[in-house]
Amino acid sequence: MSVRRSSVQQLLQSQELEREVVVKGWVRTRRGNKYVQFVALNDGSTIHTIQVVADAEKFPEETLKDVATGACLSVRGQLVASQGKGQAVEIQAIEIEVLGTADPEEYPLQKKGHSLEFLREIAHLRPRTNTFGAVLRVRHALAFAVHQYFNDHGFYYVHTPIITGSDAEGAGQMFRVTTLPPEHPPRTADGSVDYKEDFFGKQTNLTVSGQLEAEVAAMALGKVYTFGPTFRAENSNTARHLAEFWMIEPEVAFNDLQDNMDLAEDFLKSLVRQALEKCADDLQFLNDQYDKELLNRLRFVIENDFQRLTYTEAVEILKVAKQKFEFPVDWGTDLQSEHERYLVEKHFRKPVILTDYPKDIKAFYMKLNDDGRTVRAMDVLFPGIGEIIGGSQREENLEKLRTRMEQMHVEEHELWWYLELRKFGTAPHAGFGLGFERLVLFVTGMANIRDVIPFPRFPKNADF
Repeated sequence: MSVRRSSVQQLLQSQELEREVVVKGWVRTRRGNKYVQFVALNDGSTIHTIQVVADAEKFPEETLKDVATGACLSVRGQLVASQGKGQAVEIQAIEIEVLGTADPEEYPLQKKGHSLEFLREIAHLRPRTNTFGAVLRVRHALAFAVHQYFNDHGFYYVHTPIITGSDAEGAGQMFRVTTLPPEHPPRTADGSVDYKEDFFGKQTNLTVSGQLEAEVAAMALGKVYTFGPTFRAENSNTARHLAEFWMIEPEVAFNDLQDNMDLAEDFLKSLVRQALEKCADDLQFLNDQYDKELLNRLRFVIENDFQRLTYTEAVEILKVAKQKFEFPVDWGTDLQSEHERYLVEKHFRKPVILTDYPKDIKAFYMKLNDDGRTVRAMDVLFPGIGEIIGGSQREENLEKLRTRMEQMHVEEHELWWYLELRKFGTAPHAGFGLGFERLVLFVTGMANIRDVIPFPRFPKNADF
């Protein structure tokens, strides 16, 4: 009877020794002498490698010659207690098959340190490094935890459109979707592009948010969430911005701002707790290699109640702070990352939720407070990263929403259906958006958001 393949993770955790096993994976390192060869094999199931011990006399020289870093192997052998330090078990090889060679003169991931900048240039190979293997496993665990949390709390997963005719944020930084010829597009009588001739018969773009469509679903299903790709044509070449990223957006009928804050805090704590539980080895590696405070910072989030205060209170704190800021603070200005991090890391020393922002710096759909100058918005601020969640109670009053849209130059005819939600059975509701890559950035301790998504998209770069 043939032996089924086991993963490296399964074998390293196995208590059943002196048995025949089969493992397949990629060579990380190879060392030895003319009598015995030691091969470190990894298959992506764990950050750890399993050691394969090959008696040189039992294998053809041609086979061992091709066992180089990066090569893909199938190994059959005996799982035994390890004779050396660093691992509990190892495999005494009986049979080695080279499934795919990797020329050491050409393979770029040799046993040495590589800069993260260099690894971005070989994004098709960087998942084979310890760093990116760890990041991608953490990313998976977090994505799974998102769906698990919402499912367990009675939410319904809604797929919102990627191609849209509306701008949810009213900012205009959108990628256009068109099938019109770029050289000679059809024109109207006044010389403008005739989008009636386009594929959808109107101007369309890649979505910046699934929120508005999620509100539609929440007005029927009660509790919903979206989790999908979003796009911003924002020319920001920074370590915190991507042109394509994934967004998590829950919307809940009958929730107010207080409910929204409670949901955001519980949700974030649950995700961080799951990462600590499911990815202990990967997070320990990232802590040791990149950020010695990572694990402390993650525990800091789940062990502290989030501090809640208004934007106005925050501005007063910042204005009397002894720290000198690059950007001045005054009521009505949008807070910068340095301000947000000061509140979290220096003043309160815990995660912070700011509420009730000036209406002029927030989106049209946020519910106006009775003071007429602030809206029921909220931002959740984390150490090391600043804002990680932005949300609000939504404006459910038709006339107030119309007024805000007019003030912010949002076209009514584009969002007629959104307005009708306030016309037919309107209800208080609230929701928020969590940029998934921002979350992965926080949980992994990486410094650049381009290193937490497999194939980053940013200005002048759409490789791979």
